[in-house]
Amino acid sequence: MPHYTAKVYVTLKPSILDPQGRTVERALSHLEHDNVSGVRIGKYIELNLNGEKAEVEAQLRDITENVLSNPIMEDARWELTEA
Repeated sequence: MPHYTAKVYVTLKPSILDPQGRTVERALSHLEHDNVSGVRIGKYIELNLNGEKAEVEAQLRDITENVLSNPIMEDARWELTEA
């Protein structure tokens, strides 16, 4: 049975305020990194999955949309590679 590694990236939608990103941006400015702006904080998740590629992709889509992210507030994307 094939083995896959999935990398899932979850970020807040652009219309959602990101107080954590804003805090990091201010800290960077105080550290004289004045050329940095638009900092957004997100999540990175790795998963190992076994199965046929089409089934794994469908399962990963379901996990990403229904468990790892909130589609109302967050955008999510994933990459799948054979391990």
